[in-house]
Amino acid sequence: WTWYTGSASWMYRVGLEELLGFRREGTTLRISPVVPEDWPALTITYRHGASEYRITVEHPAKVGTQGGVATVDGRRLESAILTLVDDGAVHVVTITPIIPDPAQD
Repeated sequence: WTWYTGSASWMYRVGLEELLGFRREGTTLRISPVVPEDWPALTITYRHGASEYRITVEHPAKVGTQGGVATVDGRRLESAILTLVDDGAVHVVTITPIIPDPAQD
């Protein structure tokens, strides 16, 4: 009976927001996963209005601990914070971990 109550939506929300680190604030989307180290990648397909975002997070545990950078439709961003647009297009997003610069250690 658990899944016939509101708990199903809470389980979905906990998985999406807490485990996958998927947080939307207005038109801003942040992704900071808290997943096991051996997960090679995760994918999310997200609709924002008429637009679709196909998001792949490579090495998500590292993105969650080290931070990440995103590529949206081939353009590199300086962080893993996306500005969502409702333009009816399909957007391809790849998020990779920030690789520390050994010269700064």
